[in-house]
Amino acid sequence: MSTVPAAKSTQIVPTNKKADDIIALLTKMKPQLAIALPRHLSPERMLRIATTSIRRTPKLLACNQQSLLGAIMQAAQLGLECDGVLGHAYLVPFKDEVQLIVGYKGLIDLARRSGQLSTIYARAVHAKDQFEYAYGLTERLEHIPTREADPGDIVAVYAVARLKDGGTQFEVMTAAEVAKIRERSRAKDDGPWVTDPEEMAKKTALRRLCKMLPASVELARAVALDERADIGLSQQLEDVIDVPSEPNRKPTLDDVTAAEGGAE
Repeated sequence: MSTVPAAKSTQIVPTNKKADDIIALLTKMKPQLAIALPRHLSPERMLRIATTSIRRTPKLLACNQQSLLGAIMQAAQLGLECDGVLGHAYLVPFKDEVQLIVGYKGLIDLARRSGQLSTIYARAVHAKDQFEYAYGLTERLEHIPTREADPGDIVAVYAVARLKDGGTQFEVMTAAEVAKIRERSRAKDDGPWVTDPEEMAKKTALRRLCKMLPASVELARAVALDERADIGLSQQLEDVIDVPSEPNRKPTLDDVTAAEGGAE
């Protein structure tokens, strides 16, 4: 008498169970978070923010667990809230890896920490605005926004920084230049590029400007993270938390930051 072969059991872990497991791990990492965080952020607040982000974006749970934990730890080391609401930083799932995308407000915050800037900001230029700029020995930038209800499409973005010693630096990028950077980003179809495109465009100009400014360690690290994401490379956030090292170690973010610093 023939029998029907028993079906192979495939255990599917419910999303809620995965979330609870990750949150339990994060709770165990609380001492590490406390060491990494600056004074203005408590480990309890960071845990609440991480928990909210995980609950709000279930796709994060389908990613490599180490990259998710690493992204949260990296946000803690930078002192940025990764809730995706304030615009400081975003946790974005890409295939099986979580990427930490620093937002416009996050870069502004990090740039100000150098203590050498009096003002730093970025603006979007619309088609109906009056806008002129020139580089060279006599640099100038003038932007007069239109008062019309429909200002037109964004045609450019720019970032400006005034140093405490009286110097001023600015960077202008056309909409086409920003579009090229978005197109090659691994997060172009998810996260802030979709929900906050204007903020991301301004951040792109700001990031380019930040490479010419006096930078804190945190700012240099954030710029390196952002650039890796934009050129389609892994951010290697697994290296941020305690994991066994491989015999042939991949370059870490510290290596990338140091290499870029030497190339400037």
